[in-house]
Amino acid sequence: MEKITLTGAQETMLATLYGRAVDSERPVSVLHDDEAKRAVDRIDYDFAKTGMNLTSAVGVAIRARVLDDWTREFLQRNPTATVLHLACGLDTRAHRIERPDTVRWVDVDMPDVVALRHKLLPEPTGDYELVASSVTEDAWLDAIPADRPTVAVFEGLSMYLTRAEGHALISRITNRFATGELLFDVYGSWGIKLQKLVPAVRNAGATLHWGVDDPREVEALRPGLTTVDAWRSVDLPHLDALPRSGRIQMKVVSAIPKLRDVGKLLRLRW
Repeated sequence: MEKITLTGAQETMLATLYGRAVDSERPVSVLHDDEAKRAVDRIDYDFAKTGMNLTSAVGVAIRARVLDDWTREFLQRNPTATVLHLACGLDTRAHRIERPDTVRWVDVDMPDVVALRHKLLPEPTGDYELVASSVTEDAWLDAIPADRPTVAVFEGLSMYLTRAEGHALISRITNRFATGELLFDVYGSWGIKLQKLVPAVRNAGATLHWGVDDPREVEALRPGLTTVDAWRSVDLPHLDALPRSGRIQMKVVSAIPKLRDVGKLLRLRW
Protein backbone atom coordinates (compact mmCIF):
# COMPACT_ATOMS: atom_id res chain seq x y z
CA MET A 1 0.00 0.00 0.00
CA GLU A 2 1.23 3.48 -0.90
CA LYS A 3 1.00 6.07 1.89
CA ILE A 4 -0.24 9.44 0.60
CA THR A 5 1.15 12.67 2.02
CA LEU A 6 -0.27 15.22 -0.44
CA THR A 7 -1.99 18.35 0.87
CA GLY A 8 -3.98 21.30 -0.46
CA ALA A 9 -4.93 21.40 -4.12
CA GLN A 10 -2.89 18.26 -4.88
CA GLU A 11 -4.83 16.27 -2.30
CA THR A 12 -8.09 16.98 -4.11
CA MET A 13 -6.95 14.76 -6.98
CA LEU A 14 -7.58 11.81 -4.67
CA ALA A 15 -11.25 12.76 -4.55
CA THR A 16 -11.62 12.63 -8.33
CA LEU A 17 -9.62 9.39 -8.49
CA TYR A 18 -11.92 7.87 -5.90
CA GLY A 19 -15.00 9.18 -7.69
CA ARG A 20 -13.96 7.50 -10.93
CA ALA A 21 -13.23 4.29 -9.02
CA VAL A 22 -16.67 4.32 -7.39
CA ASP A 23 -18.31 4.89 -10.78
CA SER A 24 -16.34 2.01 -12.29
CA GLU A 25 -17.96 -0.44 -9.86
CA ARG A 26 -21.50 0.46 -10.89
CA PRO A 27 -23.30 -1.83 -13.36
CA VAL A 28 -24.13 1.29 -15.41
CA SER A 29 -20.70 2.92 -15.16
CA VAL A 30 -20.30 6.16 -17.11
CA LEU A 31 -16.53 6.00 -17.51
CA HIS A 32 -15.52 2.36 -16.92
CA ASP A 33 -12.25 3.53 -15.35
CA ASP A 34 -11.02 0.20 -14.00
CA GLU A 35 -7.48 1.54 -13.75
CA ALA A 36 -8.70 4.10 -11.20
CA LYS A 37 -10.15 1.31 -9.06
CA ARG A 38 -6.86 -0.58 -9.16
CA ALA A 39 -4.98 2.57 -8.11
CA VAL A 40 -7.37 3.23 -5.21
CA ASP A 41 -6.85 -0.33 -3.99
CA ARG A 42 -3.10 0.34 -3.80
CA ILE A 43 -3.38 3.57 -1.78
CA ASP A 44 -3.24 3.87 2.01
CA TYR A 45 -5.58 6.82 2.49
CA ASP A 46 -8.85 7.55 4.26
CA PHE A 47 -11.02 8.28 1.23
CA ALA A 48 -13.90 9.22 3.53
CA LYS A 49 -12.04 12.53 3.91
CA THR A 50 -12.95 13.38 0.32
CA GLY A 51 -16.65 13.62 1.18
CA MET A 52 -17.35 11.83 -2.09
CA ASN A 53 -20.86 10.34 -2.22
CA LEU A 54 -22.42 8.44 -5.10
CA THR A 55 -23.90 11.54 -6.76
CA SER A 56 -20.55 13.33 -6.61
CA ALA A 57 -18.71 10.27 -7.89
CA VAL A 58 -20.96 9.89 -10.91
CA GLY A 59 -20.71 13.64 -11.48
CA VAL A 60 -16.93 13.34 -11.62
CA ALA A 61 -17.25 10.50 -14.13
CA ILE A 62 -19.67 12.49 -16.29
CA ARG A 63 -17.33 15.47 -16.43
CA ALA A 64 -14.42 13.23 -17.36
CA ARG A 65 -16.52 11.42 -19.98
CA VAL A 66 -17.40 14.67 -21.77
CA LEU A 67 -13.76 15.79 -21.84
CA ASP A 68 -12.72 12.32 -23.03
CA ASP A 69 -15.30 12.42 -25.82
CA TRP A 70 -14.20 15.88 -26.93
CA THR A 71 -10.59 14.68 -26.95
CA ARG A 72 -11.55 11.66 -29.06
CA GLU A 73 -13.37 13.91 -31.52
CA PHE A 74 -10.30 16.11 -31.87
CA LEU A 75 -8.06 13.10 -32.48
CA GLN A 76 -10.45 11.69 -35.06
CA ARG A 77 -10.07 14.94 -37.01
CA ASN A 78 -6.34 15.23 -36.26
CA PRO A 79 -4.78 11.76 -36.03
CA THR A 80 -1.23 13.14 -35.79
CA ALA A 81 -2.03 15.68 -33.06
CA THR A 82 -0.34 16.53 -29.79
CA VAL A 83 -2.34 16.10 -26.59
CA LEU A 84 -1.32 18.23 -23.61
CA HIS A 85 -2.94 16.83 -20.48
CA LEU A 86 -2.26 19.51 -17.89
CA ALA A 87 -2.26 18.89 -14.13
CA CYS A 88 -2.95 15.26 -14.96
CA GLY A 89 -2.82 14.15 -11.33
CA LEU A 90 -3.76 10.48 -11.10
CA ASP A 91 -6.13 10.72 -14.04
CA THR A 92 -6.04 7.76 -16.41
CA ARG A 93 -7.15 9.66 -19.51
CA ALA A 94 -4.06 8.47 -21.41
CA HIS A 95 -5.16 4.90 -20.65
CA ARG A 96 -8.86 5.43 -21.40
CA ILE A 97 -8.54 7.04 -24.82
CA GLU A 98 -7.48 4.71 -27.60
CA ARG A 99 -5.42 6.50 -30.21
CA PRO A 100 -3.06 5.76 -33.08
CA ASP A 101 0.69 5.70 -32.52
CA THR A 102 0.87 8.91 -34.55
CA VAL A 103 -0.55 10.89 -31.61
CA ARG A 104 1.92 12.55 -29.25
CA TRP A 105 0.59 12.54 -25.67
CA VAL A 106 2.15 14.64 -22.90
CA ASP A 107 0.99 14.44 -19.27
CA VAL A 108 2.20 17.28 -17.03
CA ASP A 109 2.12 17.66 -13.25
CA MET A 110 4.25 18.52 -10.24
CA PRO A 111 7.27 16.29 -9.48
CA ASP A 112 5.74 14.65 -6.39
CA VAL A 113 2.59 13.81 -8.35
CA VAL A 114 4.66 12.38 -11.20
CA ALA A 115 6.55 10.21 -8.71
CA LEU A 116 3.23 8.92 -7.38
CA ARG A 117 1.94 8.19 -10.88
CA HIS A 118 5.00 6.04 -11.53
CA LYS A 119 4.15 3.99 -8.44
CA LEU A 120 0.41 3.63 -8.98
CA LEU A 121 -0.31 3.66 -12.71
CA PRO A 122 1.12 1.61 -15.57
CA GLU A 123 2.90 3.39 -18.40
CA PRO A 124 0.48 4.24 -21.21
CA THR A 125 1.24 2.84 -24.63
CA GLY A 126 2.26 4.82 -27.70
CA ASP A 127 4.14 8.11 -28.01
CA TYR A 128 3.82 9.16 -24.38
CA GLU A 129 5.76 11.50 -22.10
CA LEU A 130 5.22 12.34 -18.43
CA VAL A 131 6.67 15.74 -17.55
CA ALA A 132 7.44 16.78 -13.98
CA SER A 133 6.70 20.50 -13.82
CA SER A 134 4.24 23.09 -12.69
CA VAL A 135 2.04 23.92 -15.66
CA THR A 136 2.62 27.62 -14.97
CA GLU A 137 6.33 27.33 -15.78
CA ASP A 138 7.61 28.05 -19.28
CA ALA A 139 10.30 25.42 -19.84
CA TRP A 140 8.07 22.35 -20.25
CA LEU A 141 5.95 24.02 -22.93
CA ASP A 142 8.96 25.39 -24.78
CA ALA A 143 10.24 21.81 -25.06
CA ILE A 144 7.10 20.57 -26.88
CA PRO A 145 7.50 20.74 -30.67
CA ALA A 146 4.97 23.14 -32.18
CA ASP A 147 4.59 21.08 -35.33
CA ARG A 148 1.08 19.65 -34.96
CA PRO A 149 -2.50 20.57 -34.14
CA THR A 150 -2.67 20.54 -30.35
CA VAL A 151 -5.42 19.90 -27.86
CA ALA A 152 -4.89 21.00 -24.25
CA VAL A 153 -7.08 19.19 -21.73
CA PHE A 154 -7.18 20.36 -18.13
CA GLU A 155 -9.69 19.11 -15.62
CA GLY A 156 -9.91 20.50 -12.11
CA LEU A 157 -7.11 22.99 -12.75
CA SER A 158 -8.41 26.39 -13.82
CA MET A 159 -10.10 27.25 -10.53
CA TYR A 160 -6.88 26.67 -8.57
CA LEU A 161 -5.03 29.21 -10.71
CA THR A 162 -5.21 32.93 -10.21
CA ARG A 163 -6.79 34.87 -13.05
CA ALA A 164 -3.35 36.10 -14.12
CA GLU A 165 -1.95 32.54 -14.11
CA GLY A 166 -4.91 31.20 -16.06
CA HIS A 167 -4.72 33.93 -18.66
CA ALA A 168 -0.96 33.50 -19.04
CA LEU A 169 -1.22 29.71 -19.44
CA ILE A 170 -3.92 29.90 -22.08
CA SER A 171 -2.13 32.68 -23.95
CA ARG A 172 1.11 30.70 -24.02
CA ILE A 173 -0.55 27.54 -25.31
CA THR A 174 -2.71 29.16 -27.96
CA ASN A 175 0.11 31.36 -29.24
CA ARG A 176 2.66 28.55 -29.38
CA PHE A 177 0.62 26.20 -31.56
CA ALA A 178 -0.90 27.25 -34.88
CA THR A 179 -4.20 25.42 -34.40
CA GLY A 180 -5.89 23.48 -31.66
CA GLU A 181 -8.49 23.28 -28.95
CA LEU A 182 -8.79 23.95 -25.23
CA LEU A 183 -10.96 21.52 -23.27
CA PHE A 184 -11.45 22.39 -19.62
CA ASP A 185 -13.82 22.95 -16.74
CA VAL A 186 -14.40 26.21 -14.92
CA TYR A 187 -16.20 27.49 -11.88
CA GLY A 188 -18.24 30.64 -12.15
CA SER A 189 -17.76 33.45 -9.65
CA TRP A 190 -20.48 31.98 -7.45
CA GLY A 191 -18.69 28.66 -7.46
CA ILE A 192 -15.61 30.42 -6.11
CA LYS A 193 -17.68 32.12 -3.41
CA LEU A 194 -19.26 28.82 -2.38
CA GLN A 195 -16.03 26.79 -2.50
CA LYS A 196 -16.11 25.77 1.16
CA LEU A 197 -19.31 23.87 0.46
CA VAL A 198 -17.27 21.46 -1.69
CA PRO A 199 -16.07 18.72 0.70
CA ALA A 200 -12.96 17.79 -1.30
CA VAL A 201 -11.81 21.42 -1.36
CA ARG A 202 -12.69 22.13 2.26
CA ASN A 203 -11.21 18.95 3.71
CA ALA A 204 -7.95 19.34 1.80
CA GLY A 205 -7.55 22.94 2.91
CA ALA A 206 -7.33 24.03 -0.72
CA THR A 207 -8.32 27.44 -2.08
CA LEU A 208 -10.02 28.26 -5.37
CA HIS A 209 -9.22 31.54 -7.11
CA TRP A 210 -10.31 31.99 -10.72
CA GLY A 211 -13.94 32.03 -11.73
CA VAL A 212 -15.08 32.35 -15.35
CA ASP A 213 -18.63 33.57 -15.88
CA ASP A 214 -18.37 34.25 -19.61
CA PRO A 215 -16.14 32.33 -22.07
CA ARG A 216 -15.56 35.59 -23.92
CA GLU A 217 -13.03 36.31 -21.16
CA VAL A 218 -11.00 33.39 -22.52
CA GLU A 219 -11.67 34.22 -26.17
CA ALA A 220 -10.11 37.63 -25.64
CA LEU A 221 -6.74 36.05 -24.87
CA ARG A 222 -5.98 35.25 -28.52
CA PRO A 223 -7.35 36.52 -31.83
CA GLY A 224 -9.37 33.75 -33.45
CA LEU A 225 -9.98 31.83 -30.22
CA THR A 226 -13.65 30.85 -30.41
CA THR A 227 -16.02 29.04 -28.08
CA VAL A 228 -17.41 25.86 -29.63
CA ASP A 229 -19.23 24.56 -26.56
CA ALA A 230 -20.02 25.97 -23.12
CA TRP A 231 -22.02 23.38 -21.23
CA ARG A 232 -23.33 24.03 -17.76
CA SER A 233 -22.93 21.16 -15.33
CA VAL A 234 -26.71 20.88 -15.08
CA ASP A 235 -26.99 20.41 -18.87
CA LEU A 236 -24.33 17.75 -19.45
CA PRO A 237 -25.09 14.47 -21.20
CA HIS A 238 -25.30 11.27 -19.13
CA LEU A 239 -27.06 12.97 -16.18
CA ASP A 240 -29.56 10.12 -16.31
CA ALA A 241 -26.76 7.97 -14.86
CA LEU A 242 -26.97 9.88 -11.58
CA PRO A 243 -28.78 8.22 -8.70
CA ARG A 244 -32.34 9.45 -8.19
CA SER A 245 -31.29 11.87 -5.44
CA GLY A 246 -28.68 13.34 -7.78
CA ARG A 247 -31.17 13.82 -10.60
CA ILE A 248 -33.51 15.65 -8.23
CA GLN A 249 -30.60 17.79 -7.04
CA MET A 250 -29.75 18.75 -10.63
CA LYS A 251 -33.34 19.78 -11.32
CA VAL A 252 -33.39 21.99 -8.23
CA VAL A 253 -30.03 23.57 -9.05
CA SER A 254 -31.03 24.18 -12.68
CA ALA A 255 -33.99 26.26 -11.47
CA ILE A 256 -31.80 28.67 -9.48
CA PRO A 257 -29.99 31.14 -11.79
CA LYS A 258 -26.86 31.71 -9.72
CA LEU A 259 -26.40 28.05 -8.88
CA ARG A 260 -26.98 26.63 -12.36
CA ASP A 261 -23.99 28.60 -13.64
CA VAL A 262 -21.63 27.45 -10.87
CA GLY A 263 -19.77 25.05 -13.16
CA LYS A 264 -19.21 24.71 -16.91
CA LEU A 265 -17.23 22.66 -19.39
CA LEU A 266 -15.67 24.73 -22.16
CA ARG A 267 -14.39 23.79 -25.60
CA LEU A 268 -12.60 26.56 -27.47
CA ARG A 269 -10.89 26.35 -30.85
CA TRP A 270 -8.29 28.43 -32.63
